[in-house]
Amino acid sequence: VQLQASGGGLVQPGGSLTLSCAASGFTLRYYAIGWFRQAPGKEREGVSCISSSDTDGSTYVVDSLKGRFTVSRDNAKNTVYLQMNSLKFEDTAVYYCAASRRLGDSCPPVQYAYWGQGTLVTVSS
Repeated sequence: VQLQASGGGLVQPGGSLTLSCAASGFTLRYYAIGWFRQAPGKEREGVSCISSSDTDGSTYVVDSLKGRFTVSRDNAKNTVYLQMNSLKFEDTAVYYCAASRRLGDSCPPVQYAYWGQGTLVTVSS
C-alpha cells in the first residue's frame, strides 16, 4: 500500500496549483482521504478531507482555507486532488495525503493509517 502526493512546485502569490494523491495497492474510493501540510518550523496541520465514496462523499476544508482550497476525487483514476487557488506566502509547506484506517469512513476519520510522501509547495515571488 503506497500513497504518493505530487504536483507541488514553485508558484507566485496569487497563483494556483493542483496536487494529486495517487495510490498503489488499494482503491482510494473506499477510504476517507485527508490532506495535511507542514510548513518549515511548524507542526503538521490538517487542510482538507474527502469522505469515502461509499458514504455521501462529503468534503471538508479547514475554515481558514475555505474559498481557496477544494478537495475532489476521480475514482476512475484512483486519485484525489487538492485544488489550491489564490496562493499566499503562508501556504508554503510540504503537503501530504493520507488514507483512513477503516473502509467506508467519513470525514474526519477516527484514524489515518496510510501516509504518502509529501510534495513541496513553495509560494514565492
